[in-house]
Amino acid sequence: MVAVAVDACGMVSSVGLSAPAACAAVRCGLTNVSETRFMDGTGNWIMAAQVPLEEPWRGRTKLLKMAAGAIRECILDLKPTDLAHTALLLCVAERERPGRTAGIDNLLLAEVQEDLGVQFHSSSTLIAEGKVGGASAIQTAIDLLTRAGMRYCIVAGTDSYLTAGTLSGLEENQRLLTDSNSDGFIPGEAAAAVRLALKANAPTAPVTITGIGFGSEKATIVSEEPLRADGMVAAIKSALAMAGCDMGALDFRICDLSGEQYGFKEAALALTRLLRVRKEEFDIWHPAECIGETGAAIVPVVLCVAAAALKKGYAKGNGILCHFANDASQRAAIIVNRS
Repeated sequence: MVAVAVDACGMVSSVGLSAPAACAAVRCGLTNVSETRFMDGTGNWIMAAQVPLEEPWRGRTKLLKMAAGAIRECILDLKPTDLAHTALLLCVAERERPGRTAGIDNLLLAEVQEDLGVQFHSSSTLIAEGKVGGASAIQTAIDLLTRAGMRYCIVAGTDSYLTAGTLSGLEENQRLLTDSNSDGFIPGEAAAAVRLALKANAPTAPVTITGIGFGSEKATIVSEEPLRADGMVAAIKSALAMAGCDMGALDFRICDLSGEQYGFKEAALALTRLLRVRKEEFDIWHPAECIGETGAAIVPVVLCVAAAALKKGYAKGNGILCHFANDASQRAAIIVNRS
């Protein structure tokens, strides 16, 4: 087991433009949903959790401004010599998403560094895997920290569902929460980042990642296969094995659920198949309730929320299961503990 510490956090969201502000809002259950400039098929304005930046940026520019704001929080206390040994792993929307912002694959990573005025290590890369991308980035970060001798890794995600193509595709598939569809989610946008280091190099960090696992689900949200949560179960089992514990050792969950029944059913099925001890409570937190569906930003968002809860003492225990699911088959789970 390799223990990796969450040493710093940053977040830009619809309910706060810094990690402390956003996490406080999520703790209180605050929301900031407003009308967009897009209409649904019935002529009503689509509601969304929009990030209020100082200028009305859109598209790739907004993605980079949100990302830069979150990453900046994570590097304020680093020296130039530290930054030269820090890799940036930037997570963005999956390539198959309808309405995906153009140019992010070959331009965004360089643009974010230019906006920050920073040159990260040459091992920095962009990961286009949607909601599970942050977990893949953490896996890469563990390898860089343990084998490549990297001092820090920044795992960041930036994403927005507020494009005409994305919203149109979601509405066609009855995925949006509207007056005519209660089984849907509020689209959102956000960026978040966490700075990771080996636990030995960050002894005061409040949060340690002790396990990570991945799985593949045949019965996706668009499939007609019966859902048994096989992919999520496999991901959680793998994470628990890496952490050297079982489900009973954990205290609650933080995840990417954003309102659709499918996700809650999958989480419930996974729990019934893995939890073998009686617990009075095994709560589940879902920040998307406050900030909307944020796609590739969700893994660092969840880690920021976990770090704030453990640091400030309002977490419901010391062991946390974090789990994530793409619209396609990819599933991921992360075990987080109080340091």
